[in-house]
Amino acid sequence: MDLYLGIDFGTSGARGMVIDKEASIQAEARYPFQDSPVAVTPSFWQEALFVLVEQIPEQLRREIKAIAINGTSSTVLLVDAAGNPVDEPLLYNDARGSSVLEHLRSIAPPNHTVLSATSSLAKLMWMRQLSSFSEARYFLHQADWLAFLLHGQLGISDYHNALKLGYDVEELKYPEWQELLQIPIQLPKVLPPGTPIAQLRPEIADKFGFRSDCLVCAGTTDSIAAFLASGAKLPGEAVTSLGSTLVLKLLSRTRVEDARYGIYSHRLGDLWLTGGASNTGGAVLKQFFTNAELESLSREIDASIASELDYYPLLKAGDRFPINDPNLSPRLSPRPENPVEFLHGLLESIARIEARGYEFLQQMGADKLTHVYTAGGGAANHTWTAIRARHLQVPIVASVYTEAAYGTALLAMGDGKRGEQQ
Repeated sequence: MDLYLGIDFGTSGARGMVIDKEASIQAEARYPFQDSPVAVTPSFWQEALFVLVEQIPEQLRREIKAIAINGTSSTVLLVDAAGNPVDEPLLYNDARGSSVLEHLRSIAPPNHTVLSATSSLAKLMWMRQLSSFSEARYFLHQADWLAFLLHGQLGISDYHNALKLGYDVEELKYPEWQELLQIPIQLPKVLPPGTPIAQLRPEIADKFGFRSDCLVCAGTTDSIAAFLASGAKLPGEAVTSLGSTLVLKLLSRTRVEDARYGIYSHRLGDLWLTGGASNTGGAVLKQFFTNAELESLSREIDASIASELDYYPLLKAGDRFPINDPNLSPRLSPRPENPVEFLHGLLESIARIEARGYEFLQQMGADKLTHVYTAGGGAANHTWTAIRARHLQVPIVASVYTEAAYGTALLAMGDGKRGEQQ
């Protein structure tokens, strides 16, 4: 039996998932981070990786044919010639790169994806001032380094992780303007996600009982892996993640990019995955209601009737998509005494923002929306789903699989390899 292992390093923990050739789940493993400060260290990631592997039953490990890993986008580190980290990594949300943005703007094209304080390239430019930089030989993403621990080949990435490093996913090469930055260390060689890199290191295969010909493949980012898990495959199909925030991803034949709105497109074979993220979402709901209240009050809402309340639910000022205004004030009044009416207004307003987001992507040239899969905690709220369907005017279904580890396992199997060059 051929099996495939997908490993997900997200923001709250690491997960592993083993699937068979029919894409059925055979085993799962989890390693929660629990907000540990040591979770930012590569040694902690390494421990999590091998604990996950050990959790998989030994008889299944012997059947695993390929492995792929995803990591959080723009979590990066510098390593020496042997692959040892020379300093602390910078996490996905680290904005110290803001100090180099002015320099980057003078070189990168206007509104380019790298022109963000949290982009991989901005982080690399900031890291150049570290005293440890002189020891560095390679710049890697989290997923690159974790895969290196398994296959032993230094300096290899995938074009999902490399997008925010400035890699040109249309031309499949680093752009010429990057040469003006005079980066003195090795940028990773970039492969299509899912491409086999090398077999497992023999010592790893022996220690954990893997087959000797088990392949390690180029990985992806956690959000792309979650999209692959959803089942969306055709232009016009989209995934809305209703978690703490609202994240939209729409599959399109046209590439759509505008850094001013946090919109960029990942390459998926001959298609493009375009999207944006709003600061509205479940975190605002949980400011006012417990999970039990959300469940019970939602059942009392008539989803066929539009709420007349017009909110813009935010925890604090500022949004980037679909409205780009760092000073946009939360709008949460008037607040009715009846909590059912208040919740109805909040759900209606977030659905309105979601619809506006998809309209915006389509106005910028993306394919017409035909179908929305939903992931995240909000996917289970049937009332909210009905309200959203009224606004979006397309079929909405909950994603059967929402775990990024599942999408990464598909990538290892080759079914998720729409990231491969067509």
